[in-house]
Amino acid sequence: MRVLLINPKFHLPIDTRTSPHLGLAYLAAVSERRGDEVCIFDMDVEDIALTQKVSEFKPHIVGITSNTPQVKQAWLAARTIKLVLDVPIVIGGPHPSAMLDESAAKPEINVVVRGEGEATWIELCDIVDRERGGGDMTGTALLDPANKLLDGVMGISFKLPDGTVQRNHDRPPIDSLDSLPWPAYHFFKMERYTSQQPAIDAVEGSLSFSIMTSRGCPYRCTFCSQSIMPEKWRARSPQNVVAEFRHLIKDLGAQEIGVLDDSANINRKRLSEISQLLIKEGLNTVPWIMINGMRANLADKEMLSLMKKAGCKRTAFGVETGDEGMLVRINKNESLDQIRWAFKNAKEIGMETIGFFIIGLPGDSEESMERTIRFAIELDPLVANFSMMTPYPGTLAYQDIRNNGGRILLKDWDDYVFFEGKARYELGTLTAEMQERKFKQAYRRFYLRPSRIWRTLTRKSTWLNFPRAASMALKVIFPRATKNKLKPIIQQDAG
Repeated sequence: MRVLLINPKFHLPIDTRTSPHLGLAYLAAVSERRGDEVCIFDMDVEDIALTQKVSEFKPHIVGITSNTPQVKQAWLAARTIKLVLDVPIVIGGPHPSAMLDESAAKPEINVVVRGEGEATWIELCDIVDRERGGGDMTGTALLDPANKLLDGVMGISFKLPDGTVQRNHDRPPIDSLDSLPWPAYHFFKMERYTSQQPAIDAVEGSLSFSIMTSRGCPYRCTFCSQSIMPEKWRARSPQNVVAEFRHLIKDLGAQEIGVLDDSANINRKRLSEISQLLIKEGLNTVPWIMINGMRANLADKEMLSLMKKAGCKRTAFGVETGDEGMLVRINKNESLDQIRWAFKNAKEIGMETIGFFIIGLPGDSEESMERTIRFAIELDPLVANFSMMTPYPGTLAYQDIRNNGGRILLKDWDDYVFFEGKARYELGTLTAEMQERKFKQAYRRFYLRPSRIWRTLTRKSTWLNFPRAASMALKVIFPRATKNKLKPIIQQDAG
């Protein structure tokens, strides 16, 4: 059976990382193992029209992934496909999982997959493959209530003929992650992607790969979209992880690997064992980076030191706020002293750090945001990433704002993508003006310190990446001009 997997266009106003979509890479791998002919169409890097690809490939089923700022482009891609071919179209990802009725109600979408997708995707493929009888099957036939093809499929939602949306039972998360095949990177045009953190590292995109060693998060931070995904933390065995490292390095020639776990160090013993195996097998010559960060309260020096010897050159910590009371309010389950301890441990063993900070959390005040800025300066990571609080659908923060008289200022799902330094909402005394002012102060006060300027100028990679880094800096400084240039492009794509 011919399977087409699509990553919709993702318009970004700053030149950030462009990587093969790991979720699609897993779906491609399980489809390939099922015996399907697979094609991945990443609209961020393709140079032909989607209609041409559909006409040439003639898929029997299509899968589309989507986060919040991509979702309108996902719907557009589905509509475009339906103009060429009435094929079953399945959508999944964080946004459809959180706002399932919205996508299920779209006439161009046949099925919405909630949460982890591999097992559900294969079950849907089995159904389509069986029912098409060697020919083609339409999306209409898949949804025909007389056939009852989807009634027993867990983890999906779909629209019934009367317009209501049927939500089948949730599918349990995958217990044994070792049972999954490794991501199928051979379906991507690897030469068209960037390194993991292109503003600070110069690595050819075709030699930079991602890996995920665990899934889920036992913590329920109020602002995090991870809270809509399975809560149960599950980990791959150290042997399975290191075998994939070996595959990426020896077979694919990786020069950099990005670890995409949300909470890789929940089990410190496991992470230490992975590091020991990488050292033992001589795989520690290729640098790896903890992209999404680690739990600061679990980042002891012994583990970090072992990770560094195993090739980890940089880790990140989700600091979020410098206010102790706000840490409690957002369910971070960490203290300021624990965060200080983590950064201190990393610096003492020579590991680079990134700190993620959020300006304008629900409950923030002028004073608490000021403490966040001062805390960032105190910690002094290699990179301080300040973001405006964005209330993503499905998060506790989103519900908090809507339930307590807040005003969401975003008018469109597309607006969720813009790094424009504009407040996303107002709640109580937390005004848009206050958030925007503190956001600008945060970047200015952190990066325009004499010591920080000197550190940047004396770092080799600054000059290796100067055009890209300078471009990103200008777009952060002049975000409104960037948005004004980008908005017509999005509108043109949407027709």
